[in-house]
Amino acid sequence: MTVKLDITQIKKKRMKLYPAMLYYLATIVNRHSEYRTVINQAGELGTYDEMIPSYTIFHKDTETFSNLWTEYMPNIEEFSRAYENGIQRYGSNHGMIGKPDVPENVFNVSMIPWSTFDGFNLNLQKGYDYLIPIFTMGKYYKEDKKTILPLAIQVHHAVCDGFHICRFVNELQELINS
Repeated sequence: MTVKLDITQIKKKRMKLYPAMLYYLATIVNRHSEYRTVINQAGELGTYDEMIPSYTIFHKDTETFSNLWTEYMPNIEEFSRAYENGIQRYGSNHGMIGKPDVPENVFNVSMIPWSTFDGFNLNLQKGYDYLIPIFTMGKYYKEDKKTILPLAIQVHHAVCDGFHICRFVNELQELINS
């Protein structure tokens, strides 16, 4: 599902978009068990107590991406500082995994800041057992007097359906507006 988020408040507050959205997404993911449900290595269904955002960063010099992660913290200022520290320490590391020791309890976030979109879909080779949500943001743009950010949300129907996604989006928008 792809939605248009109103991020006007983020821009008005002059917050950095990527860490703010990582924090907001993680906050809502951690509120609801359907976004923390996994199938472990033994094939058993379980739920993590907390999820951590794993996100892509772009290397202009090589036009490649690396994944970093930041521990979730319930305070946005603390989370933003941890994010910035991670960027400083690991942001120049090239390769798929920019920050080592990736925890098992991560969910994936990426951003395509060069293009807006109305729909986006990922095809995972082993997607049948992948229950964790994946979030992809696009380029923000102005619509009327609002700043709009496209957000694609990919979930597994075994743990999440339309009701859950709509609740997620509504709570996310409320959090952004607050």
